Parts: sequence; structure tokens; C-alpha cells
Amino acid sequence: MISPCCITYVVVFKSHRMRFALPAQLLLLSLLTACASIPTKPISTASRVDLNRFMGPWYVIASIPTFAEKKAFGAMESYTLNADGSIATTFTFHKGGFDGPLKTMEPTGFVRDKSNATWAMQFVWPFKAEYLIAYVDPDYKETVIARNKRDYVWIMARTPELSPEHYQYLVGMVGRLGYDLSKLKRVPQRDGNSATP
Repeated sequence: MISPCCITYVVVFKSHRMRFALPAQLLLLSLLTACASIPTKPISTASRVDLNRFMGPWYVIASIPTFAEKKAFGAMESYTLNADGSIATTFTFHKGGFDGPLKTMEPTGFVRDKSNATWAMQFVWPFKAEYLIAYVDPDYKETVIARNKRDYVWIMARTPELSPEHYQYLVGMVGRLGYDLSKLKRVPQRDGNSATP
């Protein structure tokens, strides 16, 4: 019997002039035919997320990447709050190097609770992927995005680099959420200006 969480997705890769046809940062899954067991303890999310402050661009500092995100360079995620309350999302990265082909994904986020910390990301109707804001700092400069399956995670910041102390703090947080830290990978970023929401 097939587990209800085991769904097959097909990812269509396209160039920077064309769009992906499936879940951006959350479900970049190519022919996903198996699923990990879900830990009994759910992820604790941020107590309250100010959506307006959370909007704008974020650099991906580290991740347990989906299949399509492997060998990503300069990955960034940007959010825009739509009039209907949904969230237009753009995820971009260069594949294989900073001069590699630019990949772009444009899913739509849907807020699922009053804290604004639980989202669902839709890349292709009717499928939605879990997206949990496990942490955002008071200044909205650092965040951790997680999933209850502990399969993927993203550490993001408004700047392309974090101090070693801040980075290790966020890595420790990911470990405390129940992730296997041996799977966590740094995402190469070029030095540059801070991302402004």
C-alpha cells in the first residue's frame, strides 16, 4: 500500500527566461517516490510573524537542499504580499557556479494560521508544500524555514554572509529542531550589499 505522503512530482527545468513548472524552494522534487517518516514532535514555529516585515529578498545561507537546489550558487528567495493575502514568491539561483545558468521558480505562498508562521507553497495546482517559519529574529534579518518531515531546511538572511557566531547559532537551532546536521550545506554567495525588504 502506498503511503499517502508518497506523491510523485515531476520538475520541469527551464532557463532564466522561462519558468519552472513545480514547487520552488520547498518542492523541487524530481520524481519523488518515497517519503521519510514524520517525527512525532511537530516543528515549533515563530510565535508571531509580521508579514510586511518578512517580505522582500533573502539570501539562502545554508540548506538541506531539494534535488534541484543541489549545486546552487547565489540562491535568493523574495516575497511580495498580494492584495488577496497570498504571497508571490521568487526563488533564483545559478546552477553549478556563479556563471552557471540562472534558474527561477515562482510559487505562491498561502498563510495557514493566525501567527502567520505556517504557510503552504503551491507550485502546481492543487499540490501545496509545507513551509514553516521556525524562527525569525526581532529585526527580521535572519530566519529558519523548516518542515515537519525534517527533509529540507533553509537558513536565510538579509545579507550574503553571517558572522561565524550567528551562523553557528542558527545551525544549532536547526539541530535542536531535529535535523541531521551532516546534511546541511553552505550555499556559496558573492559578497554584496544587504537585501532591503
